[in-house]
Amino acid sequence: KNTEGTFHIKGYFSYKLVSAWNSVKYGWSLKQKSKFSKRSPVFMLGKSYELKDEENCNSGSLTVPGERDRFRRCFASLLWFTYRRGFPPLPGCSLTTDSGWGCVLRTSQMLLAQGLLLHLMPPGDNTQSCCSPHITKQWVSSFFILNERGSKISRHLSLGSILDRPIEDPHRRILSWFADNATAPFGIHHLVELGKSSGKKAGDWYGPSIAAHILRKAVEASTVDLPNLVVYVAQDCTIYLQDVRTLCEQPHPQAWKSVIILVPVRLGGQDLNPSYISSVKKLLMLECCIGIIGGKPKHSLFFVGFQGDHLLYLDPHYCQPTIFVWSHFSPFHLQSFHCKNPRKMAFSRMDPSCTIGFYAKGQRDFESLCAGVNEALSASAETYPMFIFEEGKTREEARATTATHSITFIQRNSQLGRVDTSNSMDEFVLL
Repeated sequence: KNTEGTFHIKGYFSYKLVSAWNSVKYGWSLKQKSKFSKRSPVFMLGKSYELKDEENCNSGSLTVPGERDRFRRCFASLLWFTYRRGFPPLPGCSLTTDSGWGCVLRTSQMLLAQGLLLHLMPPGDNTQSCCSPHITKQWVSSFFILNERGSKISRHLSLGSILDRPIEDPHRRILSWFADNATAPFGIHHLVELGKSSGKKAGDWYGPSIAAHILRKAVEASTVDLPNLVVYVAQDCTIYLQDVRTLCEQPHPQAWKSVIILVPVRLGGQDLNPSYISSVKKLLMLECCIGIIGGKPKHSLFFVGFQGDHLLYLDPHYCQPTIFVWSHFSPFHLQSFHCKNPRKMAFSRMDPSCTIGFYAKGQRDFESLCAGVNEALSASAETYPMFIFEEGKTREEARATTATHSITFIQRNSQLGRVDTSNSMDEFVLL
């Protein structure tokens, strides 16, 4: 509707058509099941799962699920953010949906949510039976119920019935931070507002690098209870260790702050360089890795693992009605925030532009992160490393927030070179 009180009919029906198309196309696609091999393990966010045929086993008074069932449940427990429609208008415009343009912001939300779940996990809690940190032994036991006589029942509870139990208050609290309204610190309204400083507005394409800086600003500006958490964004494919220490160090006897590290990289020119595939796999095998904001050209996906030569991902391209989550105390359904059907995509289709996320809870974890990531990156050392660690501070802290038409690469001699990608077809990742 314009200032004169008349409707822009063309634009209105345009976004309605895009929304309907996404709902039909990707709604149908999400119901299809990818085929997984029984001969090779699935790796997902630092955990591995053997999908061979096996029966659920008994452990005391609890029926413990087999590997295949555990993988299915762990995947379904991951927080899934998709296109939404019908939320309050975005800042500076009348858009009430992000269908057709907000996929990078949605995959960014998924990565941040995974980092927050790790951060809010109770200290020293290493009892998780699944990859997702909010699935503890108590959660696993919730998948099974006992009858009134106390005998074991093999009947499985639905995901919704489990997540809707009172035990899930922390789960709801985190989801409330990502609500589709102007007050949510990590909701799309606030992310769009923060993107204005990078020259972006609602309806624009956001790249993985700009999304990383938006997440950093969102956490810095957040007023929710996130004790001792900071976000560091690598510059020019380099993690400057002194910069991380400056962010995390606190006066004695306070402990190091926890840190989410985001590394924007480009793994090739127009297409993914196959020499990087081995390193990507090894990074996804690390427990400190919280996923990858990536995808196909103009089609962002959240990569969480792999099997063989295929990536495992969550897809935001499904337009759902907005769930009005005003607080974590409000009774709202959780099913639409979880995807039950894992999807796979060949590595060869992966867009070279992406942002890789890591999480370290303290100084010791950060040192382990550096060692593990360096070992994983050695797989591509004979070509060009994906990114590097370097002592010292960055010289130009603001450079990464400015959009350019060239991408920085790390050369063998550690000098920086540039490759022109102005003719690339994947405009949504060109920064």
